[in-house]
Amino acid sequence: MSFKYGIDNLTVKKVLAISKGELTAVITSEAKEQVIACRKKVETMAAGNKAVYGINTGFGPLCDVQITAEETNKLQENLLITHAVGVGTPIDKELSKIMMICKVHALCQGYSGVRLELIERILYFIENDLLPVVPKQGSVGASGDLAPLSHLFLPLIGEGEFWIDDTIEHAKIGLEKHQLTPLTLQAKEGLGLINGTQFILAHAIVGLDKMAYLLDLADVAGAMSIEGYQGSSSPFRDELHKIRPYKGTIEVAERMFMLLYKSQNVDSHENCERVQDPYSMRCIPQVHGASRNAYYHLKELAEIEMNSVTDNPIVLSDTEAISGGNFHGQPLAMALDYTSIAASELGNISDRRCYLLLEGKFGLPRLLTTGGGLNSGFMIPQYTTAALVTENKSLCFPPSADSIPTSLGQEDHVSMGSISGRQFNQILGNIDKVLAIELMYAAQALEFRRPNTFSDIIEENFKIIREKVPRLEDDRILKDDINAMIRLVKDQAFNLK
Repeated sequence: MSFKYGIDNLTVKKVLAISKGELTAVITSEAKEQVIACRKKVETMAAGNKAVYGINTGFGPLCDVQITAEETNKLQENLLITHAVGVGTPIDKELSKIMMICKVHALCQGYSGVRLELIERILYFIENDLLPVVPKQGSVGASGDLAPLSHLFLPLIGEGEFWIDDTIEHAKIGLEKHQLTPLTLQAKEGLGLINGTQFILAHAIVGLDKMAYLLDLADVAGAMSIEGYQGSSSPFRDELHKIRPYKGTIEVAERMFMLLYKSQNVDSHENCERVQDPYSMRCIPQVHGASRNAYYHLKELAEIEMNSVTDNPIVLSDTEAISGGNFHGQPLAMALDYTSIAASELGNISDRRCYLLLEGKFGLPRLLTTGGGLNSGFMIPQYTTAALVTENKSLCFPPSADSIPTSLGQEDHVSMGSISGRQFNQILGNIDKVLAIELMYAAQALEFRRPNTFSDIIEENFKIIREKVPRLEDDRILKDDINAMIRLVKDQAFNLK
C-alpha cells in the first residue's frame, strides 16, 4: 500500500517510514490534476496586469514593485539565491529528506501554483537519496524557514550542494551523476518552495520519534531505581489516579504498576516501617505523565502542520491569491518550547533518583560500593548528570518568547521556531545520557537486593545492561561503561513493554 501525496494524511510514523524507504509514496493522477489546475491559475495571473504578490511583484518590503513577465523567471531564481544565507554546520541528512517529503505533500495539495515537473524533481531527490546540504542556523521562523528551504532547493537550479555519501559536492556534480539538468524556475515557484515551516516541522518530527522512546525508557529507569531503593508501588495504584485523571499520569501509573508486577523484591518489604518515598520516585506518574501530555500536544500540532499548506500566497482562482501568514511558525514554536521543558524534566527527575541511590540508605552501600574509602564507586557519574540537566535548563529558554523584526519591518514579528526545534533535539540528546547513567546506577543497586527477583521486564533489562556493563566491584574507568550504556539507549536496545 502506498501513501498518496496531497491526498492522504501524513503522520509522524508515516513520514519516518517514507524517509527510511519502508513506505512507498506516490503522486497520483488526482494529485497531478490538483497541481496542474493550480498552475494554470498562476500562469493566468502572471500574464495579467493586476499586481499579485509573489507572482508579478517583488518580495517583502519590495512587494509594491511590479515585475514584467519577461523578468518573472529571473525573479524566482534570485529569490532562492538571495535567501540562501544559512550558516553553521549542516543538519543531518535525515532532516533534509523529511523536509522534502513534507514539502512535496504540501505542494501536491494544489494551492501553491508550482509546476508538476518541479515537484517530480524533488520526488526524484527523495527516492534516490540525493539530499541537499542545509545549514543549521539562519531561520527566524517567518516567512517560514526561508534560509534553510532556499538551501534545500538550490540544487533544483544547479546551485547549492548535495551529500554524496558522506562528502559534500556541488549540486552540479550530483545532477550530472544522475543525468539531470538544472530546472528554470517560473512564476510563483521560488516563493512556493521557500515559504513554509518544513525546517521547524522536520525537527519536531525527529524529536517526537525520539521522545516517544525516551518517555517509555524513563519509566523503566524509574522502576529499576525504585526496585534498587526498595521503594513502594502503592503510589501507582489506579484508585489514586482516577481521581486526577490526566491522560499522561494514568498512562505512566499503569506502566509503573506493570513494570513492578509480581516483583519478589517489592513484596519482600511491603510491611516495612517507611511511610513514603521521596518525590522523584513517588511522583513519577505526575512528572513523567506531564511530559507525556506535552508530547501528545506537540504530536497533535505537528500532524496538523504536516498536512497543511504553509507557503504564501495561497492560490484560490485565476484572479485571486491570498497573501496571508500560514508560513508563521508560532503554532509549532510555542509547543516545541513547552515540550523542551517537558523533555528536560525527564532528566531533572532522573538525576534526583541517581542521587538517592548514592546516599547509602535502606540497605544500599554509600556510593553503591562496598569498598568505600579506597573506592569512590559511582560518586562521579552523578556530577555528569548534574551538568547535563543544568545544560538542558539553559536550553529551555523559549526562543518563541523573542522576536526581532526583519525585512525593513514588513516581517515585524517572527517565531524563532527553528531555534526551538534545534534546542528540543539538543535536550533529547542529553536525556539519552542522563537515563543511561540512571540505568547503570539502578542495575548496580539491584545487585544488593539479590537473591530477590524482579518483574520479568526488569530482569530482562538488567540482563541487557550486564551484557555490556559488568557489576562494579573495585574502581575502574567508567567512561567506557557510560558510553556502552549510551549506545544501548541510542540503539533502543531496552525492552519497554
